[in-house]
Amino acid sequence: MGIIGGGYMGKAHAVAYSAVGAVFNTRLRPRLEMVAASTRASADRYCAEFGFARAADDWAQLVRDPRVEAVVIAAPQATHRAAAELAFSLGKPVFCEKPLGASIEDARAMTASAAARKCINMVGFNYIRTPASQYARKLISDRVIGDVTWFRGEHTEDFLADADTPASWRTKGDSNGTMGDLAPHMINAALALIGPISSVMAQIETVHKSRGGEPVTNDDHAQMMCRFDSGAMGHMFFSRVGTGRKMGYAYEVTGTKGAIRFDQEDQNALWLYKAEGPEAERGFRKILTGPAHPDYAPFCQGPGHGTGYQDQIIIEARDFLEAIADDQNRWPTFADGLAVSQVVEAARTSNSAGVWTPVQGD
Repeated sequence: MGIIGGGYMGKAHAVAYSAVGAVFNTRLRPRLEMVAASTRASADRYCAEFGFARAADDWAQLVRDPRVEAVVIAAPQATHRAAAELAFSLGKPVFCEKPLGASIEDARAMTASAAARKCINMVGFNYIRTPASQYARKLISDRVIGDVTWFRGEHTEDFLADADTPASWRTKGDSNGTMGDLAPHMINAALALIGPISSVMAQIETVHKSRGGEPVTNDDHAQMMCRFDSGAMGHMFFSRVGTGRKMGYAYEVTGTKGAIRFDQEDQNALWLYKAEGPEAERGFRKILTGPAHPDYAPFCQGPGHGTGYQDQIIIEARDFLEAIADDQNRWPTFADGLAVSQVVEAARTSNSAGVWTPVQGD
C-alpha cells in the first residue's frame, strides 16, 4: 500500500490497513510500503509513526514506485485527479477520499479514466458503513417500512461556529466549503438509502463572511429540497456552523408502513417504527447494534458494546482489498462519487438561479 497524505485521514487509513487483516482475515494482507507528504520531514515523521517501510515528498514518486501495488489518496482535493490518473495509467487500484475531485470536471475525468483503464476504484464514504446504517439500508431494501415517501438528512458540525475562529485552508476554495466537505457524506447516504435524485432546489450561504480580517471564500451552510427518481420527497441541511452539533450526520426515512431514524452521535443505535399492533403500543423502538448486524461481529462479540469511527475506515479497507482480490469493483466506486458531485453541482446551479434544477447524469 502507498498512501498519499499522512494527516488526519492518512493516519486513519494507515491504522486501517495495519488492522484489517486481523479483523476480517482478508485474503490479501496489506503492507505499508510508502507514505508521501508535502515535505520530506513530514513524510519521514509519518513513516516512523505509522510503520511504513519508506517515505517520499513527491506523490508521483510513490505512485510510480514498482513496490507500491495499490494507492490510497488522502491528500487535498487538488491532488486527486492527477494522482488517480497516473495510478490508472500504470494499472494500479485507487482508493480516493471524498470529494472525488476539486471540481465536477475532475470527478468526470477521474471516473472516465478508471473506466477506460478498467482499474479497481473506490471513493471514501465511511459513515454509511456503520452497522446501523448498513442495517437501515437492508430494512429499506426489504421494504420493511413499505414505500419510502420522505427523507430528511443532515450533516451538521460546529467546528467553525465561533466567528472568532481564524481563517484557514477550510475557509478557502469551493471544495473545502460545506458543499465540498460535509454535504457529500449526506448526499451519498440519501443515494444509498433512497436512490437517485432527479432535481433539487438549494440555498447556499456564508454566515461568517470574514475571519480575522481575511475574507471567507466558501460556504458555511446550505439547505436543499430534493425529489428522488422514485417520487419520494426529501430535504437536506449541511452546516459547519451548527452550534452544539459535533457529528450531526443524521437522517429520517418515512415509509407507508413504518419509519427509521438515525443519528451518528449515537452511531450504535437505530430507531425503527412499524405501523403494526395495537395503537396504544406503537412507537419508535431503539435497536442496539450487535453481532447480528452487518460488519459488527469482527470487532466485538457483545451486543450494545459498539463500534467507532476507526472501525468504519477498517470496513472500507476490507472492501477495497476484496475488490482487488476479486478484480471486481465494490460500492462505492468513482461513478458513485461522481453521482454525489452531480447533485452538488445541481445544488450550486439552483442556488445561483433560484429555481428547481435537474441533476445531470453522465
